[in-house]
Amino acid sequence: MEPILVITHFPDKKGAVAVARALIDQHVAACVNILSPCTSMYRWQGKIESSDEIPVLIKTQRQHYERVEQLIKMMHSYELPEVIMVPIMGGLPAYLQWIAAETQLSD
Repeated sequence: MEPILVITHFPDKKGAVAVARALIDQHVAACVNILSPCTSMYRWQGKIESSDEIPVLIKTQRQHYERVEQLIKMMHSYELPEVIMVPIMGGLPAYLQWIAAETQLSD
């Protein structure tokens, strides 16, 4: 079991909810946190930009990362969406087991 956290941002709550539902429906995420809007500042194509975004935290297993990334890219409106994988090095054992149980793919 290799639990991971995937971080992304969406331009609106509707997009964040849609990807969250798809990930959970396909059993490739145990839990998706859709956070309050934040302001992101970044350089894009040579200009400093600022936009309001919805942070999204996805709890899953390493074996599902490619599918999670694929769904985010497919459902995202950005040309280059943020998709960052962070290993979960520890945590409450029962919670980590729950992530594993919720992301078991049925044959």
